[in-house]
Amino acid sequence: MGVSSRSAVAIHALTMLARWDGRTLTSGEIADSLSSNPVLVRRILGSLRGADLVWSTEGRNGGWSLARPAREISLYDAYAAVEAGPVLSRHPHPPSEACAVGRNMQRLLDVEFRSAERAMEERLGRTTIAQLAQRVVDIEREAARQEH
Repeated sequence: MGVSSRSAVAIHALTMLARWDGRTLTSGEIADSLSSNPVLVRRILGSLRGADLVWSTEGRNGGWSLARPAREISLYDAYAAVEAGPVLSRHPHPPSEACAVGRNMQRLLDVEFRSAERAMEERLGRTTIAQLAQRVVDIEREAARQEH
């Protein structure tokens, strides 16, 4: 299936929630940051809620919050909550058994693709939402310092 933009939206939303920890954010506020549609954001947040990464409250002061500390949520957690299937697409149908390449390619690609996917999972698992939120703060401080 491949990676969609859902992962980027999920990580963005989680980082916003971490950045303003202790405050609930509405899907509209998150959508504004993404320059996106609140309906899309709510769908992504629903998937994150299903993975126990966020929770929501209804009502006047309702909104979304992290369900656990940002330091305990990896980028891979966000990815796994919103993406389905392998990152790298496999053959949509079995290749020809009559061809030497066709009868062997799926098995060969499967080994390579699984290795690449494991590397991606490992890399995304090393970075937490808390680390991204801190990088945002650091970048903003540096930008403010350069303005003055």
